[in-house]
Amino acid sequence: MSEIQEVLTRFWDQLIAQPSGPLAFRLILQPLMATFLAVRDGLKDARVGRPPFSATILSDPSQRGSYIREGLKRLSRVIVFALVMDAIYQYMVLRRFYLGEALVTAFVLAILPYILIRGPVDRIMQRRQRSHPR
Repeated sequence: MSEIQEVLTRFWDQLIAQPSGPLAFRLILQPLMATFLAVRDGLKDARVGRPPFSATILSDPSQRGSYIREGLKRLSRVIVFALVMDAIYQYMVLRRFYLGEALVTAFVLAILPYILIRGPVDRIMQRRQRSHPR
């Protein structure tokens, strides 16, 4: 088996195929924490009239850096929590630590939900504000 195939198989087994294994709650808790932060930040963006987070990252190079830094700052605790939980999980199950897999897990469980949710919350709330002015 190639090294890449081995990494992908191990990642799949850790993240998806063992939802009832040790520390399985991390598969729910981390996306929930990221979702909570994304909704909170999306609501704040809508109140101040900021452009949607993910659209700005993708389409506005002048704002991309500041948006990414701000998002990472907001998510820093969740990312650290995801890395620590994955390190504990890996040690318990594999007796080794794979940094690359921990980073991918943190991205999938924390960063990706944040990116996917913050922008749409902002858009929805801005539309509501336009259709129901105070």
